[in-house]
Amino acid sequence: MAQRSPSWLLGDGAVGGNLQSIWPALVCKRIDGPKPRYRRQRWATPDADFIDVDWLEPDAGPRDPAAPLLVLFHGLEGSSSSHYARAYAQAAQRLGWRYAVPHFRGCSGEPNLTARAYHSGDFEEVGWILDRFRALHAGPRLAVGVSLGGNALLRWAEESGEAAAGTVGAVAAVSSPIDLAAGGHAIGRGFNRLVYTRMFMRSLRPKTLLKLRSHPGLFDRDKMLAARDLYDFDNLYTAPVHGFRNTDDYWHRGSAKPHLPRIRIPALVINARNDPFVPAASLPGPHEVGRHVTLWQPARGGHAGFASGAFPGRLQAMPEQVMRWLREHGG
Repeated sequence: MAQRSPSWLLGDGAVGGNLQSIWPALVCKRIDGPKPRYRRQRWATPDADFIDVDWLEPDAGPRDPAAPLLVLFHGLEGSSSSHYARAYAQAAQRLGWRYAVPHFRGCSGEPNLTARAYHSGDFEEVGWILDRFRALHAGPRLAVGVSLGGNALLRWAEESGEAAAGTVGAVAAVSSPIDLAAGGHAIGRGFNRLVYTRMFMRSLRPKTLLKLRSHPGLFDRDKMLAARDLYDFDNLYTAPVHGFRNTDDYWHRGSAKPHLPRIRIPALVINARNDPFVPAASLPGPHEVGRHVTLWQPARGGHAGFASGAFPGRLQAMPEQVMRWLREHGG
């Protein structure tokens, strides 16, 4: 892996990790090329709900039916407008690939209909989505997941076993908290709690309270208003609504890390060692994965950041490297 965060983003430590996470989302997103043009498609789910899929519109000319399709699964409260999703869209545009971002339920700008939403181990939803793409695209199909989406994608790859190869050729997980307990506790402490936890709770709590209006008794409203971190939120909502006993059960059963040896398709797992959400000590070593899994663990990059180049930085290097790897191993 050649891509490396530039020295002006303050190095390998905690300060650099936070800057390398925040700067791409706030600054690079605004300057890193034109906003992608998407065409939205709504898919009805088997449980009478829906998800929205944003397809990248090609610049000009007919589509090549043999071009690869890249499917991106976004992170917690992300969307097709997230900085990393836009960076992959721009890379796909340049390479002539098809590109689609399926939104997890409630993340496309419109509340979903059922009590459930999405979670880090939501491999059943990922599998249903990828099956739909298999029916729609005859050419090579490749998938990348960022943060939460990457963990769910890896869980799907393991659960599917040998059958996964019939759906996608290869997968990649970028900045994914594959040890959910380690990541969950890390984001609930210190600077992370003050900044990232507050950011997520400002988005998650109103959505969930709105859901309570449609599904009375779903959880205790007063306790939700008092919740101050993701551990509490998952205990009140994510875990019980999605079939887990509590947060600890959800984080244990949802984590992809213990399942990496059983993945049977090429899988690339990328984690910066200064990611503030994912402690370096929790990352797997080569002895903890199977032969189909490749680990990239650069010293720098932050969480879903990986800016490169001269100030103020660009986000294209990582998507291009990931897409080359996916094409080489699964296209």
